Amino acid sequence: MMACLLEAPLRISVLSEVTATSRHYVDRLFDPDPQNVLQGVIDMKNAVIGNNKQKANLIVLGAVPRLLYLLQQSSSSLDLRTECAVVLGSLAMGTENNIKSLVDCHIIPALLQGLLCSDLIFIEACLRCLRTVFISPVTPVQLLYTDPTVIPHLMSLLSRSQHTQEYITQIFAHCCKTPEHQTVLFNHGAIQNIAPLLISPSFKVRMQALKCFSVLAYENAQVSMTLVNVLVDGEQLSQVFVRMMQRDKPIEMQLTAAKCLTYMCRAGAIRTDDSCVVLKTLPCLVRMCSKERLLEERVEGAETLAYLMEPDIELQRIASVTDHLVSMLADYFKYPSSVSAITDIKRLDHDLKHAHELRQAAFKLYASLGSNDEDIRKKITETENMMDRIVSGLSESSIKVRLAAVRCLHSLSRSVQQLRTSFHDHAVWKPLMKLLQNAPDEVLVMASSTLCNLLLEFSPSKEPILESGVIELLCSLTQSDSPALRVNGIWALMHIDQIMSSHGKQIMQAVTLILEGEHSIEVKEQTLCILANIADGNTAKELIMTNDDMLQKIKYYMGHSNVKLQLAATFCISNLIWNEEDGSQERQDKLREMGFVDILHKLTQASDPNLCDRAKTAMQQYLA
Repeated sequence: MMACLLEAPLRISVLSEVTATSRHYVDRLFDPDPQNVLQGVIDMKNAVIGNNKQKANLIVLGAVPRLLYLLQQSSSSLDLRTECAVVLGSLAMGTENNIKSLVDCHIIPALLQGLLCSDLIFIEACLRCLRTVFISPVTPVQLLYTDPTVIPHLMSLLSRSQHTQEYITQIFAHCCKTPEHQTVLFNHGAIQNIAPLLISPSFKVRMQALKCFSVLAYENAQVSMTLVNVLVDGEQLSQVFVRMMQRDKPIEMQLTAAKCLTYMCRAGAIRTDDSCVVLKTLPCLVRMCSKERLLEERVEGAETLAYLMEPDIELQRIASVTDHLVSMLADYFKYPSSVSAITDIKRLDHDLKHAHELRQAAFKLYASLGSNDEDIRKKITETENMMDRIVSGLSESSIKVRLAAVRCLHSLSRSVQQLRTSFHDHAVWKPLMKLLQNAPDEVLVMASSTLCNLLLEFSPSKEPILESGVIELLCSLTQSDSPALRVNGIWALMHIDQIMSSHGKQIMQAVTLILEGEHSIEVKEQTLCILANIADGNTAKELIMTNDDMLQKIKYYMGHSNVKLQLAATFCISNLIWNEEDGSQERQDKLREMGFVDILHKLTQASDPNLCDRAKTAMQQYLA
């Protein structure tokens, strides 16, 4: 009992002592003697190193506004201003709450103002602090772009020293988050100013410059096309990146260089069959997926590889036979080996986070690998417990893992063979239907696309899905605000005459909204293809033929500047006038009166061979 009574006063006493010490440091900042103030700041600097509690105390006691005041006063000595910047940088290395407090005290404009000073040591101290603040996830990166003079000034400071180069490129790499940010940096000479830093004697400078290029090139054709023509010390930039991917280079450098070339390739600046992609980038990224690599490296490697080969069947085929990649990815599902054995809550959260990231990356890569080739899909589904893992992934707690799992399922569902075997054996439709309930749009789009494939005529899952009451769900999708969901809902409802007789009005309404709205060419093309499918149904044809507004829309798209839309619209008319079906003569006559024959005749002279052939095929129906 005595021990308990003694503990509380002892704790209070220690706490009071710490607070008193912190208060003493803050009080010294107000000493009338400048030398005492300088010594006080130096002592404060030594006291906060590695001491988060002391940092928090000083912030609470109001040290930050006073330090910023001293930093901005022209009457303060350069030594004092520099030491203030150093202490602020140290405070920024504490918790995220520390950073929030510093940002709320307007530390960023004060430090940016400090960069106008001519003294290099002070500039470096300000930049070091700015770097620490900006790389924190709680700092709004937009604060870097508020004043239009900041970016050009930072560019001008790149030549001052290796430290300014390291800090500024690190700030740029972390604060380039949007296409607008890319454009600002590009327009202010980021490429020509940063490219020479790739051959800096400092590894840190080379690394941050490389990271800069990876964020600048991501999904940006303008930057990527410019990078292709850049020379660094007489060598093409792509070759500099290739050298940085060599096995003797640090893993971080290999991976970031591979990302640069991946983004340039996806932006169309480098061909997918270029040797730097096929022989260097792809093998480097496959290496990153091996179990010898750190978990973060395996995740980044897999996601970058998935992105690289997503649109290219040849890269998918090469990757699938490189270093046993398909079976290597199975190891991504074996971490952590035993969650139940972990008792430390923090460790458990950490391991579960990594487990989610690994599974998400593996599903993404499997989806990319299997998106086109039947043999690869077969190899994936035959990998140990893969279908069970995908089914489990559909009900994961992490929304990102669920999305990646359904993306993988969608990729595999393009296979007739898999729909008839693996998908049927594992009753994949059940968890898929469950996933469609109250899911966010991004998941809904992918899940409903997969459902479309499961509802195809030859799929054994079609009947049980229809019996489960899916029609109502699909009809609700046709009324969605999302064009992609409306398209998927209508596609899935293609058993034409039966569906159109019961839900035709709703479906035609959805089609009209998409064709009238400002949607992408791809969405409108799919919608016209749906209309062509409707035009292929026996009784469903009349829903189009009695809708003059819809016929005018088809006519408009036959004369559109985009050949894909012209092809889809012409296909629709071709189905409506097909000779072998009842009522074809009446439909032909009405469409002739509306001017469709004249349009078809013009299209037989089209420069696109596919459009020309389709128009000729349609014209033959009138001549038969």
